[in-house]
Amino acid sequence: MAKTNPASGEETMIANLEKNTGKSLTEWIDIVQSKQFSKHGEILKFLKTEHQFTHGFANMVALKARKADAGSAANTEDLVTAQYKDKELLKEIYDVLIQTISGFGDDVEIAPKKAYVSIRRKKQFAMLQPATKTRFEISLNLKDQVPQGMLEAITKANAMCSHVIKITSKGEVNEEVVSWLRVAYEKAG
Repeated sequence: MAKTNPASGEETMIANLEKNTGKSLTEWIDIVQSKQFSKHGEILKFLKTEHQFTHGFANMVALKARKADAGSAANTEDLVTAQYKDKELLKEIYDVLIQTISGFGDDVEIAPKKAYVSIRRKKQFAMLQPATKTRFEISLNLKDQVPQGMLEAITKANAMCSHVIKITSKGEVNEEVVSWLRVAYEKAG
C-alpha cells in the first residue's frame, strides 16, 4: 500500500537545503515572507535568480512559505477534496489512478498539494492534476523520452515534469497510461 506521508523525501531536502545554503528552511521562509510576494512564481524567480536555488529547492521553500504544501495542511484529504470541487468526473480518474499507482510498490508516496498531487518514490515521478473542469493531466518525469502515443512533451521552461498525458474520462486510463506511469516509477527508483 502507498504511503501518504509527504515528509520522508522532504526531510532529506530540508537537511540538504541548510547544508547547501547555510540557512535553515525556517530562515528561508522568513526571508521570502519578508518580501511579501503574492505569487508562487515570484518566489521561485527570487530564489533562483537572487540565491541560485535549483527549481526543486525553490519550489519547496515557496510552497512552505505560502502554506500550500501537503505538510502545511491540517488534513491532506482536504486538499484533494478542494481540487475536485465541481469536478466529480475528474475525481473518478484520480481515484482509478491512485489505486493503480499504489499497486506499483510499497515505496510509493502520495503527497497532496494545493493544486495537484505529487507522486514520489525516491523522487517525484508523477503529478496528478485536474487541469480544467473537463481535462485531467498526468505529468511525468521521463527525461530524454521521445513523445509518442498519448505522451506529450512539456515545453514550458522550469517545468517540474518532462511529459504530460491529457485525459477526460476514467475510461482513458488504459494500458498505455499505466505503462507510462510504471516507466516513470521505475526511473524514480
